[in-house]
Amino acid sequence: MLFSEILGQEHIKNHLTKSADHGRIPHAQLFVGPEGSGTLPMAIAYAQYVLCKNTEGKNTTGNESCNLKFKNLSHPDLHFVFPVANTEKIKSHPVSKFFMEEWRQLIDRQPYGNLFDWYRILGIDNKQGQIGVDEAQDIVKSLALKSYEGGYKVMLIWMAEKMNTAASNKLLKLIEEPPNKTIFILIAEDEEQIINTIRSRCQVLHFPPLAEEVIKNALIKNYQIPEGDAIKIAHQANGNYNKACDLVYSDSEDTQFEDWFVFWIRSAFKAKGNKSAIHDLISWSETIAKTGVKHKSNF
Repeated sequence: MLFSEILGQEHIKNHLTKSADHGRIPHAQLFVGPEGSGTLPMAIAYAQYVLCKNTEGKNTTGNESCNLKFKNLSHPDLHFVFPVANTEKIKSHPVSKFFMEEWRQLIDRQPYGNLFDWYRILGIDNKQGQIGVDEAQDIVKSLALKSYEGGYKVMLIWMAEKMNTAASNKLLKLIEEPPNKTIFILIAEDEEQIINTIRSRCQVLHFPPLAEEVIKNALIKNYQIPEGDAIKIAHQANGNYNKACDLVYSDSEDTQFEDWFVFWIRSAFKAKGNKSAIHDLISWSETIAKTGVKHKSNF
């Protein structure tokens, strides 16, 4: 992923590229930002910059074959970890390496996507994903090996707040004292949910929400929508490019939850002495339970 493809956040791009150019690469970093601010694409672009020995703030100046491998996220020294759960495909002991095909789909289609988007691709119904101790064991094994190309190894952990206590404790020492030329990049929306002993071992970078102008220009470029519509959507998105994309397609999870909420209110009013309405409410509760997602609006 190219830095030029990432929306806004110019001060963070400059900080990361300049520190890499001068050889100042922290072994453990925590990228914290709200949904749709670009933490994940920035982490991938940064990993490419480091692994491919790019310079001058661009992802095209270093090793050409290395840069090509990042187009489909196939670089052998780039490792991903993300929340997973049992699925029809993997029925027990799920770890990230079994879901790389789905992960590449998310990055290709929605690099600014959220957990709701990821769980939808995974096909999770009534489960919450997590980063568990099986995953931590896989991380330890992966990083014990030498890098394939003789340079850095990068371990990118998305939604690090989903790491459970057992996994966090198992990774503490490794994050504090990783093997030579090993970089951890943790990505989170809520750093307070990450245990303090992990946070204290990371250099933290905070990402602000995107400016409306940045979102507006991206919508015009990527969706060819009229400027007036782009301005309206950018304002509604509140700094969240993922939400802006959902609004373009009128496919936001906010709309889904609002529909469910309206249905619940109507059925609740009709429920007294009405078996049909009570049945509707039971069906509604089962549907909500199957999503496995807690909505930020707490409907």
